[in-house]
Amino acid sequence: MPSQDHCAIDFGTSNSAVALSGQGAEISLVALEGDHTTMPTAVFYLNEAAAPFDEAFRHYGRAAVAAYVDGLDGRLMRSMKSILGSSLLEQATEVGPGVSVRYGDVVTGYLRRLKHLAEAQAGRALNRVVLGRPVHFVDDDPQRDARAQATLAAAARQVGFSQVEFQFEPIAAALDHESTVTQEQLVLVADIGGGTSDFSLVRVGPKRRQRLQRRDDILANHGVHIAGTDFDRRINLDTIMPLLGLGSLTRPPPGGQPREVPNSIYFDLATWHLINTVYSPGRVMELRNQRSSYGQVALHQRLMTVLTQRLGHGLAASAEAAKITTATQGTAQLWLDEVEAGLQAELTEAAAGQALYADVQRIVQAARETLQLAGVAPEAVDCLYCTGGSTGLAPLVTQIAAALPCAEVRRGDRFASVARGLGLHAQALFA
Repeated sequence: MPSQDHCAIDFGTSNSAVALSGQGAEISLVALEGDHTTMPTAVFYLNEAAAPFDEAFRHYGRAAVAAYVDGLDGRLMRSMKSILGSSLLEQATEVGPGVSVRYGDVVTGYLRRLKHLAEAQAGRALNRVVLGRPVHFVDDDPQRDARAQATLAAAARQVGFSQVEFQFEPIAAALDHESTVTQEQLVLVADIGGGTSDFSLVRVGPKRRQRLQRRDDILANHGVHIAGTDFDRRINLDTIMPLLGLGSLTRPPPGGQPREVPNSIYFDLATWHLINTVYSPGRVMELRNQRSSYGQVALHQRLMTVLTQRLGHGLAASAEAAKITTATQGTAQLWLDEVEAGLQAELTEAAAGQALYADVQRIVQAARETLQLAGVAPEAVDCLYCTGGSTGLAPLVTQIAAALPCAEVRRGDRFASVARGLGLHAQALFA
């Protein structure tokens, strides 16, 4: 079997990447869309009878998101990684009139696309793969966590990989960082992406670089299932959903007191992989019939506009964009004219901090617990190495760094360091 018949895949909640081994220690990333070496983990099914079965009726990555934004008739699927280990994986969802697809098949189809693009660039068949995985697919549930990995491995075999290996994503990031260090370090790797915040305390250094087995260098792993998509959801719930009625009151019954309107619709509208569920005819009809119970009918009208025009994913994207803008500029304006002419909201740094406070504290606590698991004092950590898209949120990194008084803060490629590290591991493992 040729030594170069392998690749490494970083299958992320928000974005994915693929690494190939070249000559010597060279690792290259696959161009997945034009010059882009990362691709949104997204699939768009055109509303055609053949959609689940014919590649001509599917779009991937940026093209999938663009198809949705452009208003093409179809179904957008994102954040597929977040359903690994859940019962949703075996359920089917409608992608066209009378046509449905299993959520598990959506994952398989996306992996098949990554493999096809990698083989096209490599010019050869790729039979072996290293897949990244978070420290915990599912928090505090070892059985579901194991099932999530087994499901992902089965999907990889189904698309043609004969050998499937796994490496923790933060360990992969440590391997990428290690390629640049000149002396031994104790590094806390913070890999905070779209779905999970993972920490690993790792010894790295030039003398350790050539070791195939690095188990003894990994002092502790820990993580929580909180990250970028949770941040977006919190901001959506705090900033946008109240404009559609979340937290508003019903009309008081005769002699009674008003109550809050039912809130499940708003939580589903703010959760990427549940947004499509609110568009079913039965649910839309149920919510339309609640009009008379709303104390403020205008809020109900906005909600129905979102449902009937399928604006949920667009609102989620607006929340994400506002989070990013606020992190860099201190404030962001959200223009919601597609819901109602002139409708807008503002997200300030203080409001974002309040919305994200509980999530950020849980992530920082996970970093502290990683050191406790290793029996290492915070002062002993030499470097905090940050990777993953959500480490662009400066207040989050600042709070983690504050717990490590002697650590230098280093930032890797937020979107590619895990893939490169997985590629280094694949090269060492398979070569």
